Amino acid sequence: MDPVKACSIKLNDGRLMPMLGFGTSAPGEVAKSNVEEAVKTAINVGYRHIDSAYLYLNEDEIGRAIWKKNADGTVKREDIFYTSKVWGTFFRPELVQTGLDTSPRKLGLSYVNLYLIHFPAALKPGEELFPKDKDGEIIFDTVDFGATWEAVEKCKDSGLTKSIGVSNFSCRQLEMILNKPGLKYKPVCNQVECHPYLNQSKLLEFCKPKDIVLTAYAALGSDSRKEWVNKNTPALLKDPVLKAIAEKHRCSPAQVALSFQLQWGGVVALAKSFNEKRIQENFQVFDFLVTPEDMETLDGLNKNIRCFADPRAWAIPRRGQAPHLRGA
Repeated sequence: MDPVKACSIKLNDGRLMPMLGFGTSAPGEVAKSNVEEAVKTAINVGYRHIDSAYLYLNEDEIGRAIWKKNADGTVKREDIFYTSKVWGTFFRPELVQTGLDTSPRKLGLSYVNLYLIHFPAALKPGEELFPKDKDGEIIFDTVDFGATWEAVEKCKDSGLTKSIGVSNFSCRQLEMILNKPGLKYKPVCNQVECHPYLNQSKLLEFCKPKDIVLTAYAALGSDSRKEWVNKNTPALLKDPVLKAIAEKHRCSPAQVALSFQLQWGGVVALAKSFNEKRIQENFQVFDFLVTPEDMETLDGLNKNIRCFADPRAWAIPRRGQAPHLRGA
């Protein structure tokens, strides 16, 4: 059996998604050429799931990497599971497909495998990723949430994307989609921050019976150089408990953190690195199993600590409401 298929999860639309993906978000000081080289390295070592977004501003480089590996015979297009995301400035229904059109064009692909609503907040349309007023406050947009999802469904129907889902959604925000009158497709996944310090057990409990896969980003913590990262978050991979389990299994703390996600069941993990050795090392996570006792210990590390701002503090304004930030 194809090892990639053997390590894949079946989505609620019948398609397969590799359980270990390669994340590509990077701080601004990381050269775009480094992203291209990292993606080529990832494909060489065996990654077939590549995660990016309009927001990351690196899809040109990822596209070049994919096609160079296609040209040298390493992969075919159908071997790659590529994820992109619609950003908040494209949340108006008439703009959703426009946002998606830019990704395949930059990538040189005719479709993406998965298209996600990136964040549960609509922003003022325009060229700025984070539109702000004269006081430096983000300018939100008033968008009917159901209409945005219907536009994403149309992207699936048109063949621009094979599967559709969401990112950074709470249980309440997921219910807004699931309970929408006339729902045609439910999300196949919800991509959220998830790691031993933030195990997302309640969200996982909500998603599993609804056949919605949880995808973990920041599974290894996150680079403190990123603008939206909490600089006071403790470094996950330096945790003494994580390091002790890694020593016992003769592996790296990163491999233990990834195994923690993958062995939960129904969870996909995104690993990110721009270091060739670590890219290869992270992909070897299927070579061993963390014991049930270790899983319980790792679960006990949960502190509800986030690397990124809590997305539950954002809301997509409903029709007739003023755009705003609020707790949820």
